[in-house]
Amino acid sequence: MRDKIVVVDGPGRVELVAQDAEELRDGTFRVETLYSGVSAGTELSYVKGTNPYLHVTWNADLGLFQPGGASTPYPVRRLGYMQVGRVVESATPAVEVGAVGAMTYGHRTGYVADPVAERFVPLPDDLDPMLGVYVAHMGPICANGLLHAAADLHGTDVRSLGDGVAGRRVAVVGSGVVALLTALFAQRGGAASVVVLDPTPQRRRVAEALGLETLDPDAEDPAVVLKTRWAHGPGDRGADVVFQCRGQAWALHLALRLLRPQGTVVDLAFYQAGADEVRLGEEFHHNGLSLRCAQIGRVPRGLAPTWDRERLSAETVDLLREQGDVIRKHLVSATVPFEEAPTLLTDLAERRRQELQVVLTC
Repeated sequence: MRDKIVVVDGPGRVELVAQDAEELRDGTFRVETLYSGVSAGTELSYVKGTNPYLHVTWNADLGLFQPGGASTPYPVRRLGYMQVGRVVESATPAVEVGAVGAMTYGHRTGYVADPVAERFVPLPDDLDPMLGVYVAHMGPICANGLLHAAADLHGTDVRSLGDGVAGRRVAVVGSGVVALLTALFAQRGGAASVVVLDPTPQRRRVAEALGLETLDPDAEDPAVVLKTRWAHGPGDRGADVVFQCRGQAWALHLALRLLRPQGTVVDLAFYQAGADEVRLGEEFHHNGLSLRCAQIGRVPRGLAPTWDRERLSAETVDLLREQGDVIRKHLVSATVPFEEAPTLLTDLAERRRQELQVVLTC
């Protein structure tokens, strides 16, 4: 038995490599991949050569990037974190043969996993298994953004994922997959208003098809528009919270401008080129704003015992159960055979092809 794996050999160089399948050991199980979702942010940063892990060393103990080698040098053999697989063999009572679950083992046609070391999230029978690509990691990324907004208001006393948005005015900058799922989480959490801002007309049309209000930041000044609309009191106008989901400096600058005084930007973006254009001497300073990074590697301080990754995945499943039909119809823009992954990834990285969410099918 041989598995096929997507490997990035260097910037712009992606190939499929066949290798002998790993032996099944006691306590492990084997899955065959059904679907593998493509992340247009993290994955393409390896194809483009812009990911910091390619150039410097991440010191996890110090929480610092340091010179002296790459944490993830080429060739990159584990690319991607949005897999759905069916269990075909099992040597553990924890996972049954035939079970379909979400995992994060990268783009490959098969995998042997240890349930003690790796997550396997069983998918309910009433959920389209293709939507399972969001369950293990991508959905929790977005849910974690909501959790940071809740912690900003309530500290460790967060009872519901909607605690930070219920009854509040919410802006979402960007309309990629992270932004749109985050906006849907906010809408589901009871936000009084949710507005998605993105300059790309096609992306705004997708947001609108999902039932979300949109604004074009290249038209009228969206900060003026929303601060005129969203009044809290004299000298107090704007969004209660902004989820910043686009990894460009102008987007973070816009997010700060949208906030009411002492409001918070919850930042889910990955700034591959830094953010040199952000103007911290303007609205950020004069309105006393806050900026919180909601990075999936950790939930807000003090919430790990009650809001672990499993709970964030469960929240994702609930969202997909409620809105799976429209998410499948409008968010998944293409399905591509697994064998075409190298061409797809290089085309996306070099902007020869534009997609919102591609799912590789096996």
